[in-house]
Amino acid sequence: MKILITGSSGQIGTNLGLAMMKRGDSVMGIDRRDNAWTDKIETVKLDLRSATFEQFPDGKQFDVVVHFAANAKVFELVEHPDRAMDNIKTLFNSLDFARRNKLPFIFSSSREVYGDIHQHVTDEAAADFVVAESPYSASKIAGEALVYSYEQCYDLPFLVFRFSNVYGRYDNDLARMERVIPLFIDRIRRDVPIVVFGKGKVLDFTYVDDCINGIMSGIDALVSGKVKGETINLAYGHGSTLIDMVNIVSLALGKKPNVTCEPSRVGEVTRYVADISKARELLGYDPQVPLSEGLIRTVEWNREYHKW
Repeated sequence: MKILITGSSGQIGTNLGLAMMKRGDSVMGIDRRDNAWTDKIETVKLDLRSATFEQFPDGKQFDVVVHFAANAKVFELVEHPDRAMDNIKTLFNSLDFARRNKLPFIFSSSREVYGDIHQHVTDEAAADFVVAESPYSASKIAGEALVYSYEQCYDLPFLVFRFSNVYGRYDNDLARMERVIPLFIDRIRRDVPIVVFGKGKVLDFTYVDDCINGIMSGIDALVSGKVKGETINLAYGHGSTLIDMVNIVSLALGKKPNVTCEPSRVGEVTRYVADISKARELLGYDPQVPLSEGLIRTVEWNREYHKW
C-alpha cells in the first residue's frame, strides 16, 4: 500500500508514517517544513494553502490520502483567525486532489467540533454544526462539511477521525507551537512556574500509540472498502483534569510543581470525554494506555531524546 500523508512533519503524521513503513507500506509525506524528528519519511515540501499538486502528475500511484496538515493550537487561532482559513484552504486542495485521482480520503478532525459540553459522554452524532466555540473548531466543522459534500457529489470514499488531545513521541516542538503536555514537562523539569487555564477542566487525553493503531485500522478498512463514509471518535474514553496531568508529570520528574490556576481562555473547551464505541465496533479499536502510564512514557522519551 502507498499512503500520501499531508502534515507529515507533525506529531501524528511522523508517528503514522514511521509505523506504516515499519509494517512494509510505502509512505510519501507533504509538509511546508522539514521534519525535525526523522529523515526516514520521504517528504515533498509544499505549502498546501496554494499547492496545485503538480509534483504528483500520477496521483493514482497512491492508495489513500491521509490529511493531517493544519494549524492546531486553539487559542493561537483565536488570536490569529486567518490561520483557521488556512486550514480550510489546505483541506480543499488536498481533498480535490483526492477527487481528481479517485483516492479514498481520511480527514483529521477534532473533538472541538462538539463545543464546550458538560456531559460525560459524546457520540459522533452529537456535534452541533450551528455553533462553533472558536475559529479552530469552525475550521474543523467546515472541513467535515466539505468532506461530506464530496461523498455526496463525487462518491468519494472517506473516514473522518475526531482526535482528542493526542500526546507522546514527537510532540515537543516548543519553538513552533506550545502544546500543554510538552510545555508542562519542560517547565516543571526546570522548576519554572506554570499556569493551568481551567482548574476543573476535564479532557480525554489519547496516547499516540493508541491513536496510530486506530488510524492504521481505519486506513486498512477504508482502502479495502469494508468501512467508509463514517465519522469516528479516536480517544482513550476516560476524562482527566489538567491538575491530574500536572501531578502525574511532576511525579514522573520527581519535582514539586509551582502551579497557578486561571480561568479557561476564550474558545477553549472545558469538558470532553469521548464515546469510542463506534471505533471499537467498526475498527476493533482498543486503547491500552491510560494517562498515568502514557505520561511516564512521554517523560522518559523526552529524557532520552534531550539527554537530560
